[in-house]
Amino acid sequence: MAVFSLSDFADHEQVVFVSDDKSGLKAIIAVHNSNLGPALGGCRMWPYASEEEAIRDVLRLSRGMTYKSAMANLKLGGGKSVIIGNPRTQKTPELLAAFARALEQLNGRYIAAEDSGTSVADMKYMTQFTRHVAGIHDKPSDAGTRSGDPRRPPPTAPSSASGRR
Repeated sequence: MAVFSLSDFADHEQVVFVSDDKSGLKAIIAVHNSNLGPALGGCRMWPYASEEEAIRDVLRLSRGMTYKSAMANLKLGGGKSVIIGNPRTQKTPELLAAFARALEQLNGRYIAAEDSGTSVADMKYMTQFTRHVAGIHDKPSDAGTRSGDPRRPPPTAPSSASGRR
């Protein structure tokens, strides 16, 4: 398969293929654009039918993250990572540690967050091996504490109208 000639390659700055025989890790990290800052994107673990499907997915998703960051006016670029495997049966602490060590080798060029097949707890675990994960800290807000988990909505502020209309 010719990766550079794929239409999904679309000017990616860096694509890293990672494997670790001991843990069974097979992963791809794609940095689409870092003009505004380090690339940010989720780490997806999915039982892809083929490596080609995984490559196309990570390229497509990382490009989308570039646009999301730009539209949100963030000082971040776009990236994404995929771990090839079934998260219910193949995700282990050793696999997550191996992936985190691969992130660390990129020296902050890519920052991972949870996505399909990974969780905030997985990201928190990976902080033992890398500083380059996001979405893991609970943050104070006007309405109380907001979880780092993007799937949990922030708490709503109490209504000052006390239910009257």
